[in-house]
Amino acid sequence: MVQLQVSDAEKYKKIALGVRENFITTPARRGDVVDRKGNLLATTRSVVEVGLDPHSIDEEDLEKLPDAARILKIPLTELQDAVSRKTRSTESGELRFVRWVKLKDEVDEKTYRNLQALNIDGIYGNYKHSRLYPNHSLGSHVLGYVNKEGKACMGVEMFADYYLKGQDGWRESERDGRRREMPQYRSFEVLARDGLNVELSIDRIIQGIAEDELKRVGDEFDPLSASILVTNPISGEILAMANYPDFDPNKYNESELEHQRNRILTDLYEPGSTFKIVPVAGAMNEGLVKPEDIIDCSDSSYRVGTRVRRLPSDHHPLGKISLKEVVQKSSNRGAARLGIKLGAQRLYEYSKAFGFGEPTRLGLTGERGGMLHQPKNWDGLTITRLPIGHAVAVTALQVHQSMSVIANGGVLLKPKLLRRIFDHEGKTVVPFGSQLRRRVIGENVAEEISSMLATVVSREGTARQAQIPGFDVAGKTGTTQKIIDGRYSNQHHVASFVGYFPEKNPRILITVVVDEPKMKAGRLGYGGSVAGPAFKRVGTRIVGYLGLKPQPQQVSMIQSENSKIRSF
Repeated sequence: MVQLQVSDAEKYKKIALGVRENFITTPARRGDVVDRKGNLLATTRSVVEVGLDPHSIDEEDLEKLPDAARILKIPLTELQDAVSRKTRSTESGELRFVRWVKLKDEVDEKTYRNLQALNIDGIYGNYKHSRLYPNHSLGSHVLGYVNKEGKACMGVEMFADYYLKGQDGWRESERDGRRREMPQYRSFEVLARDGLNVELSIDRIIQGIAEDELKRVGDEFDPLSASILVTNPISGEILAMANYPDFDPNKYNESELEHQRNRILTDLYEPGSTFKIVPVAGAMNEGLVKPEDIIDCSDSSYRVGTRVRRLPSDHHPLGKISLKEVVQKSSNRGAARLGIKLGAQRLYEYSKAFGFGEPTRLGLTGERGGMLHQPKNWDGLTITRLPIGHAVAVTALQVHQSMSVIANGGVLLKPKLLRRIFDHEGKTVVPFGSQLRRRVIGENVAEEISSMLATVVSREGTARQAQIPGFDVAGKTGTTQKIIDGRYSNQHHVASFVGYFPEKNPRILITVVVDEPKMKAGRLGYGGSVAGPAFKRVGTRIVGYLGLKPQPQQVSMIQSENSKIRSF
């Protein structure tokens, strides 16, 4: 008694207090993520972590264990083993009582109530929050996920974590011999502050349209990957951002890490002909050429003073054609001549102005700035190869942004994904507006280039398969040979198309990128034949969804075509 009450009194006092003290953290509920119309994209649900105290299991409750195992959907042997695990040895060899053995994580509340109905002393649960993505893989690369440790990983979950996570609360109290809290002895309490909600510019329906098309592209061409980006070019709002393959953020640990990469932001490629709007826009903005000017695309070289520049070849001989036809036919030699007219420094500056060589600063993790060398590091071929989209590495988002400059009158906007932060009453806490980055070219120049790009999506252009009935479409195809083992490959290509409609008053801008489409009979996977039809299908479905009215002149053309069919 003297040893307990005098010699070791302080030791046993601490043990007793340690058993009685109860410090409980009350986790904050993470805010929801919704699309532009309030549809739920990510939410938080209450779940229960179920476990048992082996010392609190009564003998008469042992016969109830098979029912408990059935409700929890775990092997009975696992439950019986947990009941018998009453002590454990520490690293120092000391024997300690086991007061908690976890049986199952993230049990839903209905299952837990069924378990409680068995009235087994010693089996109980702790409530906690679990992240849920109700649409499964829809928008997975945009949303990202929260892992089992509660850490936000990639996507909006990480980007907006400051607003979403909230602030945990805590309380101090005492507990009885069965580890139950005694509220009457609660000494201190700080309430949790739940996280705020995030509204995205994403439209769930348009996101679904894009992802449906990617599955179709995957089935038809079996590419390494494919991406579709849809925005409103006037506001910069992202309506859909989709990649193939994708993953289910509810089961992130079951998917390959490669599939979790947002390729629109991370994957670099040579843009090819989609880059040609840069030298065309630069030369026109500097007053060096006009749409009706004739450019000689027949010569394989171009003399500048005493220096002769070797020009890239075209797919077909084009001869002397107008600047408008250079754009329509996607002439490599025509674009290279414009690059030479601009000169290295101005070509570089316009490339930077269009957004190449730097990240868009969208805010999502993993975005890369691409590669655009300064003129001092160019070799003798760069001045003729950069204008056709070689010697530069870009992301799909950068290509998309460059085309938006033409669509919205020569202005570069920062892409916008977050619309607002709002509380649980729906009140806006932080609004996010469109951000102007800079004016790139004059408005008149942008309008002239837009008219030329409309001829690309015509019967005479390279993207006739991208036409959307009832609408003038402006856009540009791209077919790029990939560099394999240090050389351009004839077998590995990136097919792309970026375009917008209606041409005169753009509402929708779409970029489609397909990496290494596998074609039948050894045909080449051109942007016009692979990405163009995908653009058309996505655009047509968006027209129906948004209820866009066809342009009057296009309606008359459709009626004329229908009358020809009927008369035939």
